[in-house]
Amino acid sequence: MGKIAFIFPGQGSQFVGMGQNLIENRPELQAIYDIADKQLGYALSNIMLNGPEDQLKRTENTQPALLTMSVAVLEALKAYDITPDYVAGHSLGEYSALVCAKSLSFQDAVHAVRQRGLFMEEAVPAGEGAMAAILGMDREALLEVTEEVSNNGDAVQLANLNCPGQIVISGTAEGVRKASVLAKEKGAKRALPLQVSGPFHSSLMKPAADKLTNVLDGITISEAKIPVIANVTAAVVTDSKQIKEKLIEQVYSPVLWEDTVRRLLDLGVDTFIEIGAGNVLSGLVRKVERRVNVFAVNDMESIDAMLSKLKGE
Repeated sequence: MGKIAFIFPGQGSQFVGMGQNLIENRPELQAIYDIADKQLGYALSNIMLNGPEDQLKRTENTQPALLTMSVAVLEALKAYDITPDYVAGHSLGEYSALVCAKSLSFQDAVHAVRQRGLFMEEAVPAGEGAMAAILGMDREALLEVTEEVSNNGDAVQLANLNCPGQIVISGTAEGVRKASVLAKEKGAKRALPLQVSGPFHSSLMKPAADKLTNVLDGITISEAKIPVIANVTAAVVTDSKQIKEKLIEQVYSPVLWEDTVRRLLDLGVDTFIEIGAGNVLSGLVRKVERRVNVFAVNDMESIDAMLSKLKGE
């Protein structure tokens, strides 16, 4: 068997009832939820398990909720002695990856991502920024589109390079609208506006990155015990100083997810285990390379299914 990567989802994978099945089957995992509540000073776990959905969808709740869910799944997996060779996370998921790699404590990470969510919300007034998924266009062609629109005064840039033919753009509402129209004129199959509260991973997020710097200055970031693939560069990082720099840059830089998956493939990974809510990343991995083992684990059933599959090899 080749190498294993743990990959951690980002915003958009949340759902009401996150982790309910885990806690029912493994009551000791409630402790993870309790730590998050205590650290944040409010009942995040209640929003995760019971909603309402509009509360869960608020960025400052979504980010710590997804992290908490991923850490609960990680805790559940500890009993089975599966150690990843590499870790990576999509945007916010990078913090979950760093907790797994022992670079951040869960307490520090949950505090940091709650603040990150607040700063990202505050950076751009509601309605002024937007994001859209552009389907069926390669990155070079789409880069030309976003540069043309930006040069004409409406900021827009590539935000998430998810997999071949699926790239998210981010920027001012007008920039994203114009780029969506121009992309379709130049051959994109579809342009789908995303239901997000701000233009994440665009230069408009610089103010959020500045504030996040102060938060990260106040917590301990250690050398990663497991190599992490950074979103911003799709390169391996373990050095604590570099990890911090990349977390700050990540707020306003594109998430190079397709490149991250390709880097892991180059490093000999043939088993990708998505840890936490949903299965978005599993789908993206398959779009990059079909011939690998991909598992999304988020409850006891999916953990059992993965274990029997891995043992059967």
